[in-house]
Amino acid sequence: MLHVLPPQPPQPSLLNVDSLRVSFGRDNPNGTAVRGVSFSLRSGRCLAIVGESGSGKSVTARALVGLAGHGAHVHAHEMNFTGTDLTDLNERSWRLIRGKKIGFVLQDALLSLDPLRQVGREIGEGLLLHRAVHSREELKRRVVELLELVGVPEPEIKARQLPHQLSGGQRQRALIASALALDPHLLIADEPTTALDVTVQAQVLALLEETKARGKALILISHDLAVVSRMADDVLVMREGEVVERGPAAQIFGDPQHDYTSQLLNAVPSGRPRGSRLSSTAIARLPKSLSPLQQPHSPKSTAIILSATNLVKRFNGPDGVPRTVVDGVSFELRSGETLGLVGESGSGKSTTARLAMALDTPDEGAVLFQGEAWSEIAERKRRARRRSISVIYQDPLSSFDPRWTVGRIISDSLLDVDTGSERRLRIIELLESVGLSPAFLDRRPLELSGGQRQRVAIARAIAPKPAVIVCDEPVSALDVSIQAQVLDLLGDLKAQLGMSYLFISHDLGVIRHLSDRVMVMRHGRVVESGDTDEVFLNPRADYTKRLIAAVPRLVRPVASDRSSSLVSGEVA
Repeated sequence: MLHVLPPQPPQPSLLNVDSLRVSFGRDNPNGTAVRGVSFSLRSGRCLAIVGESGSGKSVTARALVGLAGHGAHVHAHEMNFTGTDLTDLNERSWRLIRGKKIGFVLQDALLSLDPLRQVGREIGEGLLLHRAVHSREELKRRVVELLELVGVPEPEIKARQLPHQLSGGQRQRALIASALALDPHLLIADEPTTALDVTVQAQVLALLEETKARGKALILISHDLAVVSRMADDVLVMREGEVVERGPAAQIFGDPQHDYTSQLLNAVPSGRPRGSRLSSTAIARLPKSLSPLQQPHSPKSTAIILSATNLVKRFNGPDGVPRTVVDGVSFELRSGETLGLVGESGSGKSTTARLAMALDTPDEGAVLFQGEAWSEIAERKRRARRRSISVIYQDPLSSFDPRWTVGRIISDSLLDVDTGSERRLRIIELLESVGLSPAFLDRRPLELSGGQRQRVAIARAIAPKPAVIVCDEPVSALDVSIQAQVLDLLGDLKAQLGMSYLFISHDLGVIRHLSDRVMVMRHGRVVESGDTDEVFLNPRADYTKRLIAAVPRLVRPVASDRSSSLVSGEVA
C-alpha cells in the first residue's frame, strides 16, 4: 500500500523586509537611495541583488546590519530577523548581532581592514569579542584555520602581515574569513569575489555553496552575473533605488521581463564576438587635441613598441627569505595591439607591469621602450619619456588625491598646456571623450561612483597622448553595464588613436573580448602565450586549461518551477 506523506509546512522566514527605505538628508528629494524594497529569505537559500553602480544594492545590504552610513534615515514597515526587530536597535544591540548572527563581507577590502593591524588580529577580533576562544593559542589556531578555509597561501605568515602587504585577492579572502569566523545564521556578501582570480573565486564560491548547504542563508550582491546565475535561488534586480524585477533565478536569467534586466545580461562579455560592442553607448568622441599616434595597425603588425627580455625580480618575504616573484619573463607588445596578461593572484602580473613601466628595477633582464633602453637608464633620463606610457589602476580612488577636484586630477597630466583657458578646454574635451559632462570638473573623487572614477582615470591616462597604457584590473570593480561601457571606450580609443594596451585582468571573459594576444603567468613564469582565440580554444598548458575550466559561465536556462522565497512585491 502506498503511503503518501503529508505536505511539510513551509519553513519560516529567517529575514523579512517590507518597504525598506533609506534616505540621506531630510530636505533632499534626491537623497533617497532605497525606495520600498521588500523580500523574505529562508535558511538554506541565496538571494542575489544585482544592478548598476548607484542602484542601492550596497545601501540595502548595509541597512540590514545597521551600517547604512552617517546621516542615513532607515525606515521599513518591517525588518525582522529571527524575531528581532532590526528597526529598533541601539548600537550595543547591533554589536550582539553583527558577526555572531549576521556576517558581513564588505566590498572594499583595502578600506575595510585596519591598515595598522595585522590581518590575523583583524580576523580574530570577533572571536575575542564574542568569547568564542579561550586562549591565545586557540585564537591563533582558529585564525590560521579560517585563512586556510578561504584559500590564503602560507596562512601562518599572512596572519602576521599588514593588509597592504597582501594582494587584493588575499585581502578579500581575509575579509571573508572574518565574516565566517562565528558561523553566522545569515551571511551578507557585498561583491565577495570582485578581486579574486578565477581559481580562487571558484574555491570561495564552493565555500559559500557549502555554507548555504549547511542551512545558512546568503544575500549575495554582485555585478558578476555568471556568479549570480550559479549561486542564487532568487534574484532582485535594482535600478535607482527600486526593484524593477524579482523572481527565481531561472526565470530572471531564462526569461527576463524587464528591459533593464535584458540590458544587464547582454552586457556580459562572455560568449560575445571578440571586439564587438557590449553597450548601447555611442562611440567615444575623439578630442581634437588627441590626434592619432599613427594609423592603427592590425594585430599582425611587426612594429614592437614595448619589449621585455628575461625579467627577474626578487623580494624578501616577511620571514626574511628571498622570493622570486618574476622569473625569466619575456614579451613583446606591438603598436596598436592589446596584450592580455592573466594568472592567479600572486602570479607576478602586477610586478611584471611595474617592471615594464620602470617603477621597479629588474634584478635581471631588461625592458626596451620605443626601441630604446628603458629599465637600465637613470630616472632623470626616463622622466621626459614617461608621458608616453600611462597606467590605469584597479582602484582609482587610491591613486587620486581625495582633496583634488576632477579638473585638477586631469590637469596634472597636461604639462604641455600653458594657458588656463586652453587647459580647461582640453580637460572638458577629455571628460566628454569618456562620457562625462563638464559638470564633473569641480567634483572630488569621493563624490563619484566607481564607474565615474574609472572614467576619470582613463581621461587622465590618455591626456598626455601616450603610446602605451598599462591597464591593471581596470574594470574588476565595475558593474557589468559600466564595465561594458568602459571596455567599449577602451576599444574606441585604441581604434582611433592607435594606442597599445598591456591589459592585466583575472576576468578571462574580459581578456578574451579585448585582447589580440594573451600571456598566461604562474608563480612568476610565463606558462603559455599566443593568439587569444588559439589560447582559449586550444590551450596547451594544463594550468591554462584549469583557469579556463574555472571561469563561471552565465547560465540562462528556460524558466522553471523552482520555488521562490520571495513573498513580497510584484514584478515591475
